[in-house]
Amino acid sequence: MLGLDISSSSVKLVELSRDKGGNLVLERCAMEPLERGWITDGNIEKFDEVAEAVRRLVKKSGTKTKNVAMALPPSAVITKKIILPGGLSDIELELQVQAEANQYIPFPLEEVSLDFCVVGASNASIGDLDVLIAASRREKVQDIQGLAEAAGLKPVVVDVESYASRLATARLIESLPNKGAGTIVALFEVGALTTSMQVIRDDEVLYDRDQAFGGAQLTQLIVRQYGFSVEEAEVKKRSGELPDDYESAVLRPFVESMVQEIGRALQFFFTSTPHNKVDYILLAGGSSALPGLTAAVTQHTTFPCNLVNPFDGMEMGSGVKLKRMTREAPSYLTSCGLALRRFLQ
Repeated sequence: MLGLDISSSSVKLVELSRDKGGNLVLERCAMEPLERGWITDGNIEKFDEVAEAVRRLVKKSGTKTKNVAMALPPSAVITKKIILPGGLSDIELELQVQAEANQYIPFPLEEVSLDFCVVGASNASIGDLDVLIAASRREKVQDIQGLAEAAGLKPVVVDVESYASRLATARLIESLPNKGAGTIVALFEVGALTTSMQVIRDDEVLYDRDQAFGGAQLTQLIVRQYGFSVEEAEVKKRSGELPDDYESAVLRPFVESMVQEIGRALQFFFTSTPHNKVDYILLAGGSSALPGLTAAVTQHTTFPCNLVNPFDGMEMGSGVKLKRMTREAPSYLTSCGLALRRFLQ
């Protein structure tokens, strides 16, 4: 199964397998940029153009796999953890979930795609179960299913972006001392328009927050400083072909702004929870690999900050261009998490 992540700035694809020893293998990863405005706030504004970009991406990757896992942004999904009696049959559980869902979902159930999973025995109520329900407007689910189908793919899983990125991050946290048990990790995903933060401990989200700050602001600064068009600025930002004063006049002030945003988000976490520190800060997303960013975050916050490589510890398939993959790795966190769903079915 492929992991296909559709964001406001690009479409990303990851395919994983396992070797005979059970080790994960990165078979292929590929990325295709999207033009600004094709996807806005998680809504597909230009369906045909995005579908064509997905087709190009699949062709470029060389994959023959058709099954695909995709995700919706958290803003398009309502999730709620509920407690249900233990010992129910599957059918009884489903009926109970539908009855409970009515309380939490502000739309008629016939307009909604609804799913649930049993998380496990409830700590709060002996003998009962914690059940996670997730619901989204049916049209949102059909939109992204339609994109996959237009590219000749078969949508098998529709996940939530933040859940997918957590799944990929959990694998990395396991490689920390003591398998990461009890470790508090602040994950920042820096997208084009939004930076999302999730604070995680032992697979539990302690806090999450989105900020309207991202790589598109750097593009705008380049446009203002040098008079390029937005398209030119984006291309030059990716290739690094910028004037000599770019680093001092544009990049450094932007990195400082981003560090301030990250520091502010952490302060919100500290003031609204009993916690006053994190053990690690992880940075992911297309704009996280800026020169000097991780060091500046460590210096400003005093917490160790690392760039995420979701493929750490994996074997590399013959189709992977190592240099490019290493450069782009932080962008693939969500698509890697979606590809990992193949092993959780």
